[in-house]
Amino acid sequence: MSQLPVNEIFPTLQGEANWAGTPALFVRFQSCPIGCPWCDTKHTWNKLPQNVVTVPEMLAKVADAPTYANMDEDQLLMVINDDKSSHVVLTGGEPAMYNLDELTRGIIGLGKTVQIETSGTFEIRVNHNTWVTLSPKIDMPGGYKVLASSVGLADEIKMVIGKMADVALLKDLLELRMDHPQIWLQPVSQSPKSTAICIDVARHHGWRVSIQTHRFLGIR
Repeated sequence: MSQLPVNEIFPTLQGEANWAGTPALFVRFQSCPIGCPWCDTKHTWNKLPQNVVTVPEMLAKVADAPTYANMDEDQLLMVINDDKSSHVVLTGGEPAMYNLDELTRGIIGLGKTVQIETSGTFEIRVNHNTWVTLSPKIDMPGGYKVLASSVGLADEIKMVIGKMADVALLKDLLELRMDHPQIWLQPVSQSPKSTAICIDVARHHGWRVSIQTHRFLGIR
């Protein structure tokens, strides 16, 4: 049984895109090589042996930290089953670095819905009933490319927009699919400039604007 590095597990509301407002249990995995400059979870980037803690210590975390616990699928499913949330979000870090087929199948077997949030730079290995949120990270410092296979699996594409050039990159990605999933434009850091771009482009193309509602609510 595989070991998965888990930075934290916490209940909250999904704040973005299609599932916004849904009570959810977030499972955040450790490690991400993409290097997005605006990333708000940089403490998850490195998986250093000296940062391994016990599962109870990880579950007791109340602040961002690079510590993580190694858990197998059965341990994770026990924690997930004990939470009353009916929706589970697998995030990171970059969760697609790991084979999550067994875990997602187990979560669905508990009668819960499950969602993965990924940059699309790794093969997505999840149960076919998993909701795939692709937040494509293009030309980031890590040098990883968004995979056509990941674009093809996306139920929604949530593109971080800072300038019009980002919209052009999104359009290039959409050419990899015959059909289009839900398209969400998310202003980088919710700045006035990027928000205005998102609103204008969404109106023009019939897309949607995603804002980080959890930040307005003052929750994680």
